[in-house]
Amino acid sequence: MTRHFGVLIPAANTTVEVEYTRLLPEGLQAHYGRLGRGPTLFIPSLVADVVYQSQLLGQAKVEAIALAQTSASLHADDYDAVTTQQMREGAAAPAITSAMAIGQAARALGLRRIALVTPYSQDALARAKRYFESKHGLDVVAMEGFGTPDAYAIGALGPGNARDAFRRIDRPDIEALVVPGGNFPTMAHVPAWEATFGKPVITTNGATLWAMVGMMKLDMKLPKLGRLLAEMPRA
Repeated sequence: MTRHFGVLIPAANTTVEVEYTRLLPEGLQAHYGRLGRGPTLFIPSLVADVVYQSQLLGQAKVEAIALAQTSASLHADDYDAVTTQQMREGAAAPAITSAMAIGQAARALGLRRIALVTPYSQDALARAKRYFESKHGLDVVAMEGFGTPDAYAIGALGPGNARDAFRRIDRPDIEALVVPGGNFPTMAHVPAWEATFGKPVITTNGATLWAMVGMMKLDMKLPKLGRLLAEMPRA
């Protein structure tokens, strides 16, 4: 029996569908809705699109729905609460944002001291630090942003960008390496990075998948996609 979940992604995202299509196990299917945005990078998607696409995914009877746009949650203290309510009401299913999923995933693994590596600008990176510390009780002890100027360009970044940043900022007191950015292709490389750096790596798309499995109450572990998905700890 195939189980279904929904994912809302910004219109310029070219990564989420690729990663999930290639890496999801048999019997688990993602369905997608695309969202328009305003004129600048790293701002929330249009509310009307969130509502409408959630309603359309509800017609597919998805069992859970997520917004894979981590940077959107950094713009207002009530963004997660307001947006998940819109998604939940539209799809008639439990809802979460990817930023929430990252924070919950780190806590579920028992981790607190994290480093952030992301395509974000320095301004967005500072807001990410504030978000994870104030909303999820994490301690961001190191961070690096690539300042990628274009949303589409993020999808063209290679895994070497993250690996090299890990090498620059890693230190013994960091408990987890966190990679916000749903359009940053990283999910398949998590096991190799964890082997190299000896600590968990949490990505936007990995954390979102973990959240979907949990919200759908599936008895499922994905041992080839890193510690979070191999262990599937409860939130």
